Amino acid sequence: MDATLKLKKATQHLWTFTISKLISTFGASVYTFGISFYILSFTGSATSFATNLICSILPRTIIGPFAGYAADKYSKKMIVILAQIVSILAMGGLVIVTLTSGITLTAIYVTTVILSITSSFSGVTFTSAISNLIDEDRIQKAMSYNQMSVSIATIGGPAAGGLMYGLVSLEAFLLVHLFAYVLAVGLEATMNFRLYTKLIEKTVTEVKESMLQNMKAGITYIRKHQILSIVIWVSLLLNFLFAAFQVGFAFMLIDKLEIKSAHFGFTEGAFSVGMLLMSFLLSIRKQFRFPLQISKWSLIANSILFSATTIPLFVPMSYNIMVGFYLTLMLLLGLTIILINTPMLVLFQQTIDEAFKGRVFGFLETISMGLMPLGMVLFGFLFDAFSPQWIMLTCGLLLLATVLYFLRPSIIRKAHPEIVEKSPETNSVSPAVLPE
Repeated sequence: MDATLKLKKATQHLWTFTISKLISTFGASVYTFGISFYILSFTGSATSFATNLICSILPRTIIGPFAGYAADKYSKKMIVILAQIVSILAMGGLVIVTLTSGITLTAIYVTTVILSITSSFSGVTFTSAISNLIDEDRIQKAMSYNQMSVSIATIGGPAAGGLMYGLVSLEAFLLVHLFAYVLAVGLEATMNFRLYTKLIEKTVTEVKESMLQNMKAGITYIRKHQILSIVIWVSLLLNFLFAAFQVGFAFMLIDKLEIKSAHFGFTEGAFSVGMLLMSFLLSIRKQFRFPLQISKWSLIANSILFSATTIPLFVPMSYNIMVGFYLTLMLLLGLTIILINTPMLVLFQQTIDEAFKGRVFGFLETISMGLMPLGMVLFGFLFDAFSPQWIMLTCGLLLLATVLYFLRPSIIRKAHPEIVEKSPETNSVSPAVLPE
């Protein structure tokens, strides 16, 4: 295909991907709100709510490597479209059951499991296909648009869901989600998932690997690439420690500092606004030359902000100043989270071989989803046993120490050997001296 036509098609992909992601994530946000509210309001059972949460997390944790294997072995477009069609059938089945015999917890759990599995397949496959869909110079823009879609859905989904819950029936929630899937699959069907592929068609004489061997090859690939391994483990530790933030932040503000629920909601909203704002800024600026360096300094800033959440527990503040402090802090945390995630995703897209992207992202999904509930349970016990400020402070310092060690200047230079600067005295080019 002609280069100009390729760029035109890539631009179409960029907007199709963004709109599709916005529709599906917004629909999922409305659905999640409706189902959660239904379970808590009509059953009054925290156990039932937790069971639905497990049905959402556990399948994604287990299925990640299989989704990665499929993404690397089979047609990415076929996997994405098939996953969306199965989602449509599952949601359509739940609508039919609800209209004919009334919704039940069993029907909700089964639907949640199916949606979790299809979400894993479509999510891992789509992520591994970004560099095939869009030219390399606009990968950062695509990642930023993706984050913007998630942020908009996070902010607007519950608001729309709350409005709908008071005006329409539960069936309307389900129909909104069903309609979102139908729109998404229609958009995705127009995309060429091999536009920028660097892989040649496999020959019939190629040595065949079993699925287990194929998955092991993905893990071996990660282990052989030092920079990739380091970045993956740093990002996983961040996810694990962020569980402390998710549990501890609410515990500190509501239980210890007695922040009103409405004001606590504002601080949560400030985090999403920060994510949305930074995603927009990254979408309009040129792509970072040294993404790992950006992520490193953002991680350092994040660890400092993480630790700073404990300040009102050590230093007395008036109520209004305290609320303003947390609003500002959460806005900054939202900004830095995007400055961590987006450059890392760009680095992954640029450095992981196309033949292994599905397996790498599948492995990441499994570990990330597994660490999330583990971290919440562990930190839940810790916050009951120890003072929250010391746990949060320790986690912030642990994150800082991890970043300073694993992303030390020698590692940054190895990831970006092209980092150079002109000597002011000789006007010659020499390796840049990165601060420790």
